[in-house]
Amino acid sequence: MGKLKVVLIGCGSISGAWISPSLKEPDIKFVGLVDIKKENAINKAEEFNLTDVVIGTDLKEVLKETKPDIVFNCTIPASHYETTITAMESGCHVLVEKPMADNMDDAKRMIDVSLKTGKTLAVLQNYRFKNYIEGVREFIFSKKIGDLTTINSDFYIGAHFEGFRKYMPHVLIADMAIHTFDMARYISDADPISVYCKEWNPEGSWAERDISAAAVFEMTKGIVYSYRGSWCSEGFHTTWDADWRIIGDEGTILWNGNEKFLSEKVAEETGFVRKTEPLKIEFPSKHPEAEGHAGVIKNFIHSIITDEKPLTTCQDNIKSLAMVLSAIESSKKKKEIKINI
Repeated sequence: MGKLKVVLIGCGSISGAWISPSLKEPDIKFVGLVDIKKENAINKAEEFNLTDVVIGTDLKEVLKETKPDIVFNCTIPASHYETTITAMESGCHVLVEKPMADNMDDAKRMIDVSLKTGKTLAVLQNYRFKNYIEGVREFIFSKKIGDLTTINSDFYIGAHFEGFRKYMPHVLIADMAIHTFDMARYISDADPISVYCKEWNPEGSWAERDISAAAVFEMTKGIVYSYRGSWCSEGFHTTWDADWRIIGDEGTILWNGNEKFLSEKVAEETGFVRKTEPLKIEFPSKHPEAEGHAGVIKNFIHSIITDEKPLTTCQDNIKSLAMVLSAIESSKKKKEIKINI
């Protein structure tokens, strides 16, 4: 089999994080770049020395001309549905930027088309592809702190965005918290049942819309997951992977989403406040070529070649999307929302 042909649509700033690792993949080659502003596609082709690609503003026309196997979809969330459906119905597998869609009906239809056409649809959920989260997940699954009961995550960064994020409604929940929600699902192997969420735009905010939020999720396995976050918080920033307190019935983990990890478990079964002892973790070796964006892309390509289901398949990722959309609905309605997938 020759190289898989790829067309990328959406040549904004994020597309560079897709193109760069993709150029190191021996099994694919770019044959087209698409953007509603042709100069964006031209600039990306020049930046990455893609001299033999078709440049266009119309996805259907570029697909017809290049006949690719894969579409990388880096468009804005509101465009994910239409462009992804077009690509799959044109015979292409699709890796789409998160969130998969901006409403559940569209997400479900995207899954239906994926199943109908037999084309793989996966989501760029790159936070799953890091050695740190894999290490913590393995630690949790080993039951070293017993069965999980509670997960808390805090995300605080003063992010002075320009462009669409400055005006995007529900920007923190829709554009960033989906990473943290998906991480919570991944490390716990639990799915959402209900949520209560509050969004707000604090005094002094540089954003046009609500940019801070707090949410409490009821999850399967009896777990309660809480999220607190803001993109309008100066000082003492968390990592982009959030700060975590993960509680089991025998101990607790404190984790900064990266390399800082502390854990302790009960050492003596008597006393009002039980004595504890520290636990250590061994993180897997780092492999930059298989982490982050590179990891998602590598996993997606492998799934196409082997006909295996990718880790971020649409059938699974819709559960993380449901957390986002239900949190937004809860915030709007000011009440707890049952999550139906």
